Amino acid sequence: MTSITPLPDWQYWQRSWDRQQEWYMPDREERFRVMTDAVEAVAGRAPRVLDLACGTGSITDRLLRRLPDAEVTAVDIDPLLLTIARGHFSGDRRVSFVVADLTDPGWTGLLPHTSYDAVVTATALHWLDTAPLARLYGDLAGLLRAGGVFLNADHMKDESAPGLNAALHTLHTERQARAREEGAVDWADWWHAAATDPLLSEVAAERFALLGDPRRPKPPGEPRDRPSATRWHVETLLARGFSEARQLWCSTSDSLVAALR
Repeated sequence: MTSITPLPDWQYWQRSWDRQQEWYMPDREERFRVMTDAVEAVAGRAPRVLDLACGTGSITDRLLRRLPDAEVTAVDIDPLLLTIARGHFSGDRRVSFVVADLTDPGWTGLLPHTSYDAVVTATALHWLDTAPLARLYGDLAGLLRAGGVFLNADHMKDESAPGLNAALHTLHTERQARAREEGAVDWADWWHAAATDPLLSEVAAERFALLGDPRRPKPPGEPRDRPSATRWHVETLLARGFSEARQLWCSTSDSLVAALR
């Protein structure tokens, strides 16, 4: 009898990633909805979109469900997350993938287009220090058409209300602790599972060599200069070539900032 090799379940890994991220951001779907609203409002129902640091393709997945005539260029450097994204969107001609390091000055030259209607990103740019992030915002201003929109959902907060921020942070942390007791998977757990899956073990090793091993806590080092204030993002986007910028949405842990070219 001929054995049949089961097909890779990329959708399982896509859903698994979403559940892990939701432990950190329980309002994650709401921010995706607001983000997609903004893309449709500014760029219409058939936009050309750049999904920046796309990960497993969470934004692209939701964007194409709402706007099936959109075209997406998905960019990342993580070989494991890109493997899941490519598998998830296999055969979908609306999605193309680019491997690029956003801190490389020449990264935009790898893109298939020189202009986009919208650039979207989520829970990614907080890994960049202030100087490279400011440079990246200038790159994005150059990629967007006049009137195009940039949307960044990330760990940003309004620092004008520290007492309220602290109270909400405490509530969020308590809820996370209860979810962990009920079996929620965190960042390290997810990478442990991915690394032990034969489907992903090879690209996991490649990822760990390239970007570090998320299963292990990083040793303490020099403090990083990474901006966390919503105001910094708004002001920097304006200084780097955008005509207007503002916070569109926020939760206890995240904000969504939008900027028009």
